[in-house]
Amino acid sequence: MTTLNTAVPDVTITENGLSVPDVADILSGRLTDMTTALGGGASQSLSSPQGQIAQSDTEIIAQEYDKLLCLFNQVNPDYATGRFQDGIGRIYFMDRISAQGTVTTGTCIGQAGTVIPAGSTAITTDGYIYQAIDNITIPAGGSVDGAFVNTTTGPIPCAAGSLNQIYRAVPGWDAITNASPGVVGVDVESRIAFETRRQQSVARNSRNQDASVLSALLATNGVLDAYVWSNRTAATVNKGTTSFPVLAHSIFISVYGGADADVAESIFSTYNPGANLNGSTHYTVYDNVNYSPPYPSYDMQWQKATPTRVYFKVQIDSSLNPPSDITTQVKNMIISVFNGEHEGIGKARIGSTINAGKYYAPIISISPDTVGVLLLQVSLNGTTFTPSVTMGIDQVPTIQASDITVTLV
Repeated sequence: MTTLNTAVPDVTITENGLSVPDVADILSGRLTDMTTALGGGASQSLSSPQGQIAQSDTEIIAQEYDKLLCLFNQVNPDYATGRFQDGIGRIYFMDRISAQGTVTTGTCIGQAGTVIPAGSTAITTDGYIYQAIDNITIPAGGSVDGAFVNTTTGPIPCAAGSLNQIYRAVPGWDAITNASPGVVGVDVESRIAFETRRQQSVARNSRNQDASVLSALLATNGVLDAYVWSNRTAATVNKGTTSFPVLAHSIFISVYGGADADVAESIFSTYNPGANLNGSTHYTVYDNVNYSPPYPSYDMQWQKATPTRVYFKVQIDSSLNPPSDITTQVKNMIISVFNGEHEGIGKARIGSTINAGKYYAPIISISPDTVGVLLLQVSLNGTTFTPSVTMGIDQVPTIQASDITVTLV
């Protein structure tokens, strides 16, 4: 058996992981191999024939080492991607969340008693079709709010007032509009988002904890945001900026998006049994897993978050000669950060504080040499602007380009 020797450094595996040699060391090794093969005295010049061959070999070897390093890193959840990350997720009984459509609250107007079936459709001014998530019954007042989801998935904006036409008629349903912008959907769960959720999976697999309920809700199909808080005192607590009354010894759950049946099932599977619940939405869940008919029933209760518009006011330094389309770029950047599409900054969520300070760096990154931010403030009414605003625990923040004012000063 012939033994082949090479001066190219080998890959080493230690307790600290995989170590691959530098490209310079690989090239040096291949040049040495060439010299040895030619009996010594071969030119070391990279422009020589053997030098060019050595460079080609080095590139091939380096690429293979890089692939090996990438493969080795796939066992680390911090670096795993694609199918490898999916496999790690399965260890925790987790699947990557599929793409979700934008959800908006539509005000349906019509004859009292009319039932608008789940799946009924309306269309926006820009041609996107939205479906009712659940059955919607028009009360005596003649109008009612209901959640509608875009049949096209992804972060597609739905401006206030744009969902204004019934697509397929339902007797007794006369009109529809949306007073607030929709909460934009998402593409297939990203690597970073999936890893963040995996890190929280211990909470999800536990029981009787707020984090467990929240994690389960955020993994529920169609749910775009949720908020969970337990009042462990013996008195009602007026919680958050909207002073929502949370009953004594109860769990408050706020959700935006998702079918009622799916949301109720997620709550039932994780909430603290026997605890009081809050909110105006009720759905009955039956335990058909642990019992035979007649199945015991449980009334799940939660609050559907109210879409709440957030306004931004930005002043840009004109003396730095910013790009001609800076107004559009700033608006797009703010919307991107707001919706959680800017790496390292979480999206605006139910009950969260929206700090204007988090938006400075992303805006300046548009063109660091020519973009300077003189003022950046936020508001919940479009009139009173401050450095930050805090959403109520029953409010889901929404944004649209027309609610962002950009001026050059």
